[in-house]
Amino acid sequence: MDFPDFYELAPVVRTRDPFAALLGAARDGILEYRYLDAVRLAGHSCPTVAGAFLIGRAALHALYPDEPAERGAIAVHMPAPECEGTTGVMAQVLTLLTGAAASNGFHGIQGHFKRMGLLSFAAQREGEAIHFKRLDSGTSVAVELDISWVPGDPAQSGRLMAILQNRADDTLRRAFADAWQARVRRLLLEFADDPRVIRVRPV
Repeated sequence: MDFPDFYELAPVVRTRDPFAALLGAARDGILEYRYLDAVRLAGHSCPTVAGAFLIGRAALHALYPDEPAERGAIAVHMPAPECEGTTGVMAQVLTLLTGAAASNGFHGIQGHFKRMGLLSFAAQREGEAIHFKRLDSGTSVAVELDISWVPGDPAQSGRLMAILQNRADDTLRRAFADAWQARVRRLLLEFADDPRVIRVRPV
């Protein structure tokens, strides 16, 4: 398949999943997630998908600074209802990275490896920070994303309008797509560790 080259240059999230180890799904349960995994999950690449990937990466590093994060041992709380805005999309990416699932998640085996209920949503907007909590130690962090530091091409709104109104030719469509992915590229490659964009604080 033909994907933008920068996907392979984006940061990698390394985790250890004891359930994967038990079932022999991955040697020692080590799972490495790349941005392309998030793209395949979401079916598209955008600042929201990339931002969720970076939020998860930052949270897992903060919770497990000296070792791979333990996938399936982290609770995630979204600060808005799952149907609001991009909350659901971001939650899906965070489920990929952390294993935390809502009521449709894995029930576990005799109390072990349970993923169901580790992902929760606010009943109404509670702010912007997504909360992550280690189940073993109770250590928690809140992470926010501010992509205003990564502005898009100002011509994008006009291009999108032309596309949606079937007034765009192939050249304009390509210009839109290239500019769209250029912003994602900058977010992933230039701002992944920028504290202005990815804000992490202990809770």
